[in-house]
Amino acid sequence: MRLDKYLKVSRIIKRRTVAKEVADKGRIQVNDQVAKSSTDIKVGDVLKIFFGNKTVEIEVLQIQDSTKKDDAKEMYRILKETKENSFPNLD
Repeated sequence: MRLDKYLKVSRIIKRRTVAKEVADKGRIQVNDQVAKSSTDIKVGDVLKIFFGNKTVEIEVLQIQDSTKKDDAKEMYRILKETKENSFPNLD
């Protein structure tokens, strides 16, 4: 499944267009490599998302094409969440 669609279905990011923009700006890493919105996600992958003021590290547990709101949290597990901005310098 594409990264942007996974983020939307799992409700980590509410809109797929926003997930696509975030990924294409280089603010998401999959297994410690910068990922594009079209990156293929598999069970066991570790996503690191750099939001404006926090960083979230997530492990993919399930992949589903659609899900209910209550079941969305079963698709991933939060490994680490930091409050400071630790976005790497990509220059």
